[in-house]
Amino acid sequence: MQVASTTQSDHASVARAVTMPPPLAVPRFELADARTGRITCYGDGPAASTERPLLLIHSVNAAATAYEMKPLFEHYRNVRPVYALDLPGFGLSDRADRIYTPRIMTDAILLAANEVRRRHGDTPIDAIALSLSCEFAARAGTEAPNLFRTLGLISPTGFDRRAEAAVKKGGDKDATRAMPWLRNIFTVPLWKHRFFSLLTSRASIRFFLRKTFGRKDIDEGLLEYDYITTHQPGAENAPYSFVSGYMFSVHALKLYQALAMPVWMVHGVRGDFVDYHGKHAVEGLPNWQIEVMQTGAMPHFEQLDKVIAGYDDFLARAAGA
Repeated sequence: MQVASTTQSDHASVARAVTMPPPLAVPRFELADARTGRITCYGDGPAASTERPLLLIHSVNAAATAYEMKPLFEHYRNVRPVYALDLPGFGLSDRADRIYTPRIMTDAILLAANEVRRRHGDTPIDAIALSLSCEFAARAGTEAPNLFRTLGLISPTGFDRRAEAAVKKGGDKDATRAMPWLRNIFTVPLWKHRFFSLLTSRASIRFFLRKTFGRKDIDEGLLEYDYITTHQPGAENAPYSFVSGYMFSVHALKLYQALAMPVWMVHGVRGDFVDYHGKHAVEGLPNWQIEVMQTGAMPHFEQLDKVIAGYDDFLARAAGA
């Protein structure tokens, strides 16, 4: 593993021109290996804190970055060491033209988590993931259970009726919902960039955020940063793997069921991402705590105080157990 600081000269050497501010205005550092490429991480917290570190993992969509975890980051930076990362293909991390898979994303989470743990006396860390990245975090948690003390899952994917049916059907545990033919259409050079530009106009981003929040009122700062990040060189590469199904695990539900550490899950009831028909598969497990909030899929943007209260209560219970 290589760890590098971010300096102006470092960025100047990167082939793509970064013309956007970082999603979090805090100290940052870079990690890299052959599998993930270069990923950018962010960290802050009280000096000489003895609290356990927290790693925040943004979702995956056309405009994903660590900005999606900003409300939680800004709160916890005052009370404990807190870190976040831009996953491969997003934010200030490498946006190489390649197929992005759960393996790449899981490896990036493991890379960041191991570095955070190393910085804090090799103590197991807490982590919170959002939406599709909950699947990656769950895979990381099954592969390196001693790395994480707890896992928090906000609006996790993989609990819908289709996921439940996949459990009954069985098959390759590493199978994805990849549609190569669809990615081949998106990546035709003649319209590859043009189509993504249409998909990420301010009007289009507002439309998708309203579907995510389940209401007209969205976070305007998130919209503006989404627009900035989607208009950087290589911005379409990872999203095309996303919309083509390459990053969705067929057997995500099995990953969740296999988690051994305490797990906190919260989801909303509004918008397009409210199918949790399969959550009964984990509701009865003793290490799971599930909350439902009257929000969309970004509860930490709508009801931050309630999310923090629920999560802190979960951590207190986990520590007591």
